[in-house]
Amino acid sequence: MHATLPLLLETDFPAIRRGPLETLQVNLGYQCNQSCLHCHVNAGPRRTEVMSAEIVQAVIRFLENSPVRTLDLTGGAPELNPSFRHLVRTARELDIAVIDRCNLTILLEPGQAGTDRFLADNQVKIVASLPCYIKDNVDTQRGNGTFTGSIEALRRLNHRGYGMPGSGLELDLVYNPQGPVLPPPQQALEQDYRHHLETHYDIHFNRLRTLTNMPIKRFGSTLVSQGRFEEYMDLLRSSHRESNLANVMCRTLLSVDWEGYLYDCDFNQMLDMPLQLGGHGRPHITSITADDLADKAIRVADHCYGCTAGQGSSCSGALGT
Repeated sequence: MHATLPLLLETDFPAIRRGPLETLQVNLGYQCNQSCLHCHVNAGPRRTEVMSAEIVQAVIRFLENSPVRTLDLTGGAPELNPSFRHLVRTARELDIAVIDRCNLTILLEPGQAGTDRFLADNQVKIVASLPCYIKDNVDTQRGNGTFTGSIEALRRLNHRGYGMPGSGLELDLVYNPQGPVLPPPQQALEQDYRHHLETHYDIHFNRLRTLTNMPIKRFGSTLVSQGRFEEYMDLLRSSHRESNLANVMCRTLLSVDWEGYLYDCDFNQMLDMPLQLGGHGRPHITSITADDLADKAIRVADHCYGCTAGQGSSCSGALGT
């Protein structure tokens, strides 16, 4: 795999600083039942990195002593971590909202029986990957049979009440472009998703989030192999909008890797660009408090243009929508 960090470090991306901490995004491990072409984590079935029970407890202690109101669980497939349910239950007991970044097909895997019910019982918000509403496109990006499995999982979630009016159970879908292009306008694409999924599959959801593909890990390496890396970076830089800087996710989010080390965002985590706090060495979830983060500079590189290009992109989808 081609390393992209050396191609990204020299940057003129604007300097930005942290605001109040609101969200703790925890990567529970890189193991996944899928190996998607756009995956910036390079996750897959052969990855063995999984957050230990001891680090999960450290995450819980941080939550107990911080202003964090949202716990955002990601991976890999976060549901594969043996401590996933314990962490979710504890966060909910602390009245912290929980997001599960679910690839949908994980709900059909052996050992995951009842996961959909568990998520509903704990009122976990689901942010589910579905990079297109057309079968062939999804299977090309995520593997044969993925679309059919995703539809079955969405039906199960709808049956539990997810995405249904008045249930209070939120189900958002996530779109990623097929290649080195910016996502189309989020609101218009959401209407297309809704019409197609309701008409053909009777599938319901709350909203669509469009995410820009980041030029790192598996996707970035593919661009290098194709000789299109600089072309894509030129697109991101030329599409930069200064107004998006106010809403980038790293201002209010802290990213935790499977070993407990800290980063400004999940993308910096994947590039091994740890949080920089003077005097703290390589910051760890056990070594800092939320107060240590106040107004600190955020580490930036050229990949940050992926969050400010066009309509903007963050874990919440297009910025300002």
